[in-house]
Amino acid sequence: MSTAPAQPVTFLKGHGTENDFVIIPDPEGRLALDAATVARLCDRRAGIGGDGLLRVVRSAADPEARGMADRAEWFMDYRNADGSIAEMCGNGVRVFARHLRRAGLVKGDGTAVATRAGVKRVRFTGPEDGGTVEVDMGTAVLPAGPDPSVTVTVDGREWPARHVDMGNPHAVAFVERLADAGRLLDAPAVGPATAYPRGTNVEFVVDRGPRHVALRVHERGSGETRSCGTGACAVMVAAARRDGLDPVRDGRPVTYTVDVPGGTLRVTETEDGTVLLAGPAVIVAEGVIDPALLAPPSA
Repeated sequence: MSTAPAQPVTFLKGHGTENDFVIIPDPEGRLALDAATVARLCDRRAGIGGDGLLRVVRSAADPEARGMADRAEWFMDYRNADGSIAEMCGNGVRVFARHLRRAGLVKGDGTAVATRAGVKRVRFTGPEDGGTVEVDMGTAVLPAGPDPSVTVTVDGREWPARHVDMGNPHAVAFVERLADAGRLLDAPAVGPATAYPRGTNVEFVVDRGPRHVALRVHERGSGETRSCGTGACAVMVAAARRDGLDPVRDGRPVTYTVDVPGGTLRVTETEDGTVLLAGPAVIVAEGVIDPALLAPPSA
C-alpha cells in the first residue's frame, strides 16, 4: 500500500506523438507506488492524467533493475494507466530519455535505459528540447514455424491477426478502414485465449502507400491511446513480412512510416533484425503532486 511521503513529490508531464505519461523522479527508489495510486495519478479528471506512469529511479536502487546497473544508470519503472506493471513502452522510453537529457542526468547524443524488457539504447538528434529521439527496441519475436491462428473480433466482425512480441505482446490485424476497430473503449476479443494468457495490445492497420501504414491501438491496461511505440514496431514488422520483406534474410534494412492518431513515427528493421523507433518526445509541464493523491483514500 502507498503512504503519503514526508516530502513533496515533484512530477513532469510528457508525450511522444500524444502518448502521454506522468513522470515521477525517484532517483533513490524511496517512493512506493501501488496500483491504486498510479491509477489515481493517471486519472484524466481527478488526477494528473496520462496513458501511463514513468518512475525515474537509479538502476542500483531498484531490486528489479539492479542486475542492469552496470549497463544503464537509470531504470524506467513503467506502469499502465490502471496501475498494472508493463514490460516495455516504446514511446515511454523515448519520453523517459528526453527527461534525463533535459534534466542534465545524461550527456551526449545517446544513453542507455534499463527496462523490464532489458536495456534499451537511445540516440538523440537535434536540440535538447526538440528533435528526434530514436530507441533500439531489440528484435521482434514471431512464433516459430507457422503463425498460430490468432483472430481479433469487434462488434461481431473477425479478422486474422499476426502475433508479434516487442518485449510486450501484440496482435496486429490488417483492416480496410480504421473505423472498423470501433470505439476501442474496451479490449477487442482476441482468440484463442491461450495465445495471450496475460492479455495483449491490439493494433488495427490500414495501408497509406508503399511502406506507409496507419494504425489505431488498444493498449493493454490503458485502453485506446493516441500512439503506441511498441505497437508501431510490431505493425512495421507484420507489414514487412506481409509484403515479403525480411531484412535478416535479404541483407537490407527496411523503413516504414507509421501514422498514429497523435502523429508520425519512423520504424526501421536492420539487417541484424534490430528494430529502431524514431519520433518526437516532448516534456510539456512540471509541478508538485498534492499529497492526497499519494495517500490511500480514507475508509
